[in-house]
Amino acid sequence: MADTLTPRTPGTSGPSGTSRTSTAPRRTTPASRRNRRRAAADAGLLVVAAAFVLPLAWVVLSALDPHASLRVEVPDGLTLDNFDAILTPEITFTPLLNSLILCGGATLLTVVCAALAAYPLSRFRSRLNRPFLLTVLFATSLPITAIMVPVYALFVRVNMIDTMQGTIFFFAASQLPFAIWLMKNFMDGVPKELEEAAWTDGASSFQSLLRIVLPLMGPGVAVVTVFSFVMMWGNFFVPFMLLLSPDQMPASVSINDFFGNRGMVAYGQLAAFSIVYSTPVVLLYVLISRRLGGGFALGGAVKG
Repeated sequence: MADTLTPRTPGTSGPSGTSRTSTAPRRTTPASRRNRRRAAADAGLLVVAAAFVLPLAWVVLSALDPHASLRVEVPDGLTLDNFDAILTPEITFTPLLNSLILCGGATLLTVVCAALAAYPLSRFRSRLNRPFLLTVLFATSLPITAIMVPVYALFVRVNMIDTMQGTIFFFAASQLPFAIWLMKNFMDGVPKELEEAAWTDGASSFQSLLRIVLPLMGPGVAVVTVFSFVMMWGNFFVPFMLLLSPDQMPASVSINDFFGNRGMVAYGQLAAFSIVYSTPVVLLYVLISRRLGGGFALGGAVKG
């Protein structure tokens, strides 16, 4: 009787009883590697997001907590007593007004001076342009603390210590190098042909800057404005050194009053003041956010 022949499949035993299972290593596909890298990147972004969200959550929750502490926790009961305690002229309104005067005046002065300085750097070629821009870039890296001692001595000599205008001038001077650098880069994106057409019609360089270049580089002006205002708004060291009268202190300095002696801190009032203190910056960004994402509105003006 003939033997029945059956085909051998992988994993079955041979004549010696040994297994013939394939031991080839599994290869990782490019898709799986991309998925792992994407998962690692997402995890890293979640960690970074948590590092930003937790302090903000503490500020919001502590401002409504009658027994606020350093812990991030949902309060047992919500209250507005912390806001009632800080919404007074001495604690909030006067310091905020001082901050608006200082930062608003210095921002306006910075934007105007940066536009006037960036225009010749963008439109006229010279051997001194590159050295000047490198000097400006180097000036942006100078720490404020390194020059405050000679600045303080200078302000005492010229009788500008403890004055709002002196602090405005120094704020503008400290932000002007980077503002010039930003403004010049944005101004390079405006075609010079538009100005040449205006010059043909009899416009001066100042008129072309005011009526053609600046309106077309609205996003650049918005970026310089927001950046300068935010950097000045959160500056503690400069007004603390140059202003001496308590009634002239901005909110960035008066927030230090919530830290009492012997480690006693009014955390609820500090959180409520932080929310009120950050409101002008948020409003400024919301008001000009359309200009930030609008791009250059050339719209085919150089076509043809």
